[in-house]
Amino acid sequence: MSATEGMAEAEAANELMRLARQIAHHDRLYHADDAPEISDAEYDALVRRNADLEAAFPHLIRADSPNRKVGHEVAASPLAKVPHEVRMMSLDNAFSDEEVEEFVARVRRFLALAPEIEVVMTAEDKIDGLSCSLRYENGHLVRAATRGDGQVGEDVTANVAHIADIPQTLSGDAPAVFEIRGEVYMAKADFAALNAVQEAAGDKLFANPRNAAAGSLRQKDAGVTAKRPLRFLAHGWGAASTVPGETQFAVMQQIAAWGVPVSPLLVQCASVEAMVAHFRTIGARRPDLPYDIDGVVYKVDRLDWQERLGFVAKAPRWALARKFPAERAETVIEGIDVQVGRTGKLTPVGRLRPVLVGGVTVTNVTLHNRDEIARLGVRIGDRIVLQRAGDVIPQVVDNLTREEPREPYQFPDHCPECQSEAVAEEGEVDVRCTGGLVCPAQRTERLRHFVSRGALDIEGLGDKTIAEFFGLGWLESPADIFRLHRRRAAIVGREGWKDKSVDNLLAAIEAKRTPDAARLLFGLGIRHVGAVTARDLMKRFQSLPALRTVAQAAHSSPERGGGPPEVVEGQAQTAPDLADSASPTVPLHHLSDGPPPPSGEELARAELLSIEGVGPVVVEALGDFFHEPHNVAVWEDLLSEVSPPPYIVETKASAVAGKTVVFTGKLETMSRDEAKAQAEALGARAAGSVSAKTDLVVAGPGAGSKLKQAAALGIEVIDEAAWADIVKAAG
Repeated sequence: MSATEGMAEAEAANELMRLARQIAHHDRLYHADDAPEISDAEYDALVRRNADLEAAFPHLIRADSPNRKVGHEVAASPLAKVPHEVRMMSLDNAFSDEEVEEFVARVRRFLALAPEIEVVMTAEDKIDGLSCSLRYENGHLVRAATRGDGQVGEDVTANVAHIADIPQTLSGDAPAVFEIRGEVYMAKADFAALNAVQEAAGDKLFANPRNAAAGSLRQKDAGVTAKRPLRFLAHGWGAASTVPGETQFAVMQQIAAWGVPVSPLLVQCASVEAMVAHFRTIGARRPDLPYDIDGVVYKVDRLDWQERLGFVAKAPRWALARKFPAERAETVIEGIDVQVGRTGKLTPVGRLRPVLVGGVTVTNVTLHNRDEIARLGVRIGDRIVLQRAGDVIPQVVDNLTREEPREPYQFPDHCPECQSEAVAEEGEVDVRCTGGLVCPAQRTERLRHFVSRGALDIEGLGDKTIAEFFGLGWLESPADIFRLHRRRAAIVGREGWKDKSVDNLLAAIEAKRTPDAARLLFGLGIRHVGAVTARDLMKRFQSLPALRTVAQAAHSSPERGGGPPEVVEGQAQTAPDLADSASPTVPLHHLSDGPPPPSGEELARAELLSIEGVGPVVVEALGDFFHEPHNVAVWEDLLSEVSPPPYIVETKASAVAGKTVVFTGKLETMSRDEAKAQAEALGARAAGSVSAKTDLVVAGPGAGSKLKQAAALGIEVIDEAAWADIVKAAG
């Protein structure tokens, strides 16, 4: 059973929110403060869990997803900020042989390679250091910069002048511009010697070589850096007027010839078997290497293939980091607490006897749900094996005392917060409190979600403040947030609140009176409507009242207990009116001839289902939300306080920006995945089927029914060469 199988979407949304906050916190500590609280394996586990959840629930991907970020923004620093001409990317991670095999297969699919074509990869050890970019102009070092957030780093030119591995002038002929990228690190022996000096002087010890290297490089006084034994190994390049080679391996050899060190373990691998074998070779040599490593990096060797593969949000498609596995440890479950989420889900959490795993002390572990407790047979007092690796963070992988005689754990049948009955709906594994908004846990959690970063992002309304104001009866619903200005005098009179802090809070609230409609929709916490789904819905409907009209119409069938949609600001219509109207919300192009027209409910459901990423579960969740009188009251109360502007999506400037493109038939020069990636990069939407909403069809040899549909609907059809011209024109 996978770590996400059977997981409710509300639970996934909550966990994604927590992971985004955790990862952002650790990014800041690692990249900006050089003071990480957790090990690399621990951090990788958080990122992997986030990726697993996003893969299982793509419509819940958050605007602040860690998968879209590289490093961390440059914090306040005495060092000058430096923009990178070419963004410094991160790498996607793998943790198994199967994932490496799938990476190669994915490259083959994207490039549409025939089976007999060999895919050569480079493989090298992944040094645990600080990323640095060295810009050489006509062979002379003119600037060095840290990665920062990938777009902007810190200028460390004066500091790297004291690193012996980094030449001020490249040997031989060099391009007019060439940025060499690699890792600044500290050797294990040098680190031990440095900490001995620190200890003798009574100074603070460094936690590990990576911290020591980062802290030494990011010094305002380059004289401090000069006293630290830093090293450098190159692993790639950025901006370049010319690239001296046609493969990754050839360019790295040239970099070495210029006098810049590269890894002695860099090799070419012509098969998955060779890639896996080199990973094992490096893993076996890991303890004896002079520097710390945390994995192996694979890169597609051919540079023309790298260019075609391109990038995803924060990483190249042509590279992958295979990480070494994390550790396991044994400990005891000393208690089981049940937490109530904002949707009422009861989540059991095991309280552990503290144990060190992968360099971090673990005190709690999620037990997920009632079924998982039964599967593991865990009880208070059991000795368990805990893992913090790429699959789940943290995870109970074994119960060592399952057979010992002890009473089984009884999962509660009433909510621990409000004592309402707790039940599992048919077909669901999760047990939920039936108390709804009478449950304090759900009320406060929903309010926390509403002001969270992915939703309205109201600064100053943290968990503590929400709990305080809720306890005072000042916050019962989202609309109450926008009425807090009436309580200014009462807030100022409370401990910890001064005039300035209250004014700052009220100003932050007032700034959200015209919120982004998609964020507002996501913030309401409608089941199955995550951040991405909310954006997709608003792209289609542009206004919240228009969405409500269709959602209510989609819920109007008698068998579901509904009725005709309520009138909302003059926009709602009865089912027959929907069929006869010319509203842009409901497509009517197919109603002129043929069988009797569909009902208003059918039209509304079809309109919602036509949105990419919206399925029957989302349609029913929206209908159920607007069918509940209390929800409608909360909705209307909120919209009496805020006025979201029309949701307009900005697109890139290109001939197809904002249009829907369908690819059909056999593409000769690229795979279907590559073509869709190109369309999305140009601001278009790549759809899988032809409809009246399709703007352009790109047809290759063998195009069949889709081409006929396009002709029947009068949709423009072009060939692959014409599409290539559009891509080229957009740059």
